[in-house]
Amino acid sequence: EQLVESGGGSVQAGGSLRLSCAASGYVRVRYCVGWFRQAPGKARERVATMDGNLRSTYADSVKGRFTISKDIAKNTLYLQMNSLKPEATAMYYCAADVRLGPCTSDEADYRYWGQGTQVTVSS
Repeated sequence: EQLVESGGGSVQAGGSLRLSCAASGYVRVRYCVGWFRQAPGKARERVATMDGNLRSTYADSVKGRFTISKDIAKNTLYLQMNSLKPEATAMYYCAADVRLGPCTSDEADYRYWGQGTQVTVSS
């Protein structure tokens, strides 16, 4: 079972990136999935989640600029990030669980994790 992120990189403030997370094995994105991030010296925090009924939640800092989505047929999770700010610089991780919902913001509630992809936003 694994999750593999891609799509990270370096971008200037105001730019956009789209992260992808391909699930395999017993991991299914049809259940609770989420994106988390960890900046240097800070705790990992929830960015966005989506449950089995496609209901999403977002951190206040990204509302209106980031969009979480999933393609169940491709078993892939996405995070579209627009109007990026330097404070978005972090390692981004996708996570999945075996519950349909509700999805929480607590990383302890997610059974599967990707290895992370770095996002760097310069001012």
